Amino acid sequence: MDTFFAGDEGYDAEVAGFQTGIRHRPAVVVAAASADDVKGAVRLARERGARVAVQATGHGARAPVDGVLVTTIRMDGVRVDPVARTAWVEAGVRWSAVIEQAAAHGLAPLAGSSPGVGAVGYTVGGGVALLGRTFGYAADHVRAFDVVTADGEPRHVTATSEPDLFWALRGGGELLAVVTGMEIGLVPVPVVYGGGLHFDAAQAAEVLSAFRELTVAAPETLTSSVGMVGLPPIDAIPEPLRGKHVLHVRLASTEPLDPSLLAPLRAIGTLADRVGEVPAAEVGSIYGDPDFPHSYVGDNVLLGELPPELLDVAHTLAGPAAPVPCVLDIRHLGGAMARAPEVANAVPYREATHILRVLSPADDADAVDAARAVRHEVFKAAVPFAVGRAATFGYGPVDADPSLPALRDPATAARLAQVRDEFDPDGVFFVGG
Repeated sequence: MDTFFAGDEGYDAEVAGFQTGIRHRPAVVVAAASADDVKGAVRLARERGARVAVQATGHGARAPVDGVLVTTIRMDGVRVDPVARTAWVEAGVRWSAVIEQAAAHGLAPLAGSSPGVGAVGYTVGGGVALLGRTFGYAADHVRAFDVVTADGEPRHVTATSEPDLFWALRGGGELLAVVTGMEIGLVPVPVVYGGGLHFDAAQAAEVLSAFRELTVAAPETLTSSVGMVGLPPIDAIPEPLRGKHVLHVRLASTEPLDPSLLAPLRAIGTLADRVGEVPAAEVGSIYGDPDFPHSYVGDNVLLGELPPELLDVAHTLAGPAAPVPCVLDIRHLGGAMARAPEVANAVPYREATHILRVLSPADDADAVDAARAVRHEVFKAAVPFAVGRAATFGYGPVDADPSLPALRDPATAARLAQVRDEFDPDGVFFVGG
């Protein structure tokens, strides 16, 4: 069990994560390479009277942590069972490793849009999957967890061995135990039919209206989204898109796409049309999310409907004329995500039809405040149609403004609190939002 203290060589590199806007300064960092190391870290924290936080990739960091930080990126084992259609995934594994190994057998995990995200943290938070409308949330496909609880003891958590903790770890999005490994179900998807359509932001009203109609007509085999973002004038961006503010409609289907579904969008006129067959091992290309560490803030609202007037407000306030750079992202939910799994879990707000996100780069306090002001203007228009917020789609400091929808419905929040009281009565684990 390697440990680092402030000032030690390697300390800064160990605490660094994908989210560079949050700077952790824990008293001790434990670089865990095994479940025994995690057990030792929790026991060390108890001895010191310190809190425990966990970091794999650091995508979802929301607040600086003190006490003991357990880094799990060295726990990178993946085992795929092609007959059972399952994978065992250790705590620090990125989705890219699971995708690659599963694809060799014509299978796929319920990963999201960014293969570089840590599989465990994503799943514990629910996991809005690339193929979510067809198969549900990633948390719906968990078979078992291995964890270390706040007493420093290892446990194997299933629906029968620890039903309350099993419920909470699948979608609760809270640190109730340190997950050292999980068994997940895989789905038979060797090829995804989809890709992306890019449009100039000057066509935003038409594109967003056509996207809304697409989500009304879409079968459950199709999961789609639209993003609006300003792209930099750099060589890494292809010429039709370089330096432009664009809309990007992303498509992921388990069945060949009906051309009539995309005809209204294509009739608007695209900057780029990259829709076709995508091998399961290459699904990260559909969104093309940034894979380099950077600083960002953002939040979301879960919508019960997507009215045209909200789309007008969103692209006006968070588009090219916004006072700070913004990424506007709208994802279509529903389908299998609206249905509870056979073994119930803590994913809230399954009635939501869409998620509306606004993100911004933020390198200093003024930028954080400016980005928050833009988000609040967008969300003010969204609140009449909102059912809640998704805890794991919040980035940077938690926004406790009471005018925003709650992160969890009252029943889910109350049950999560009961599980915390049972499994972490002394408050060993860090609660960051």
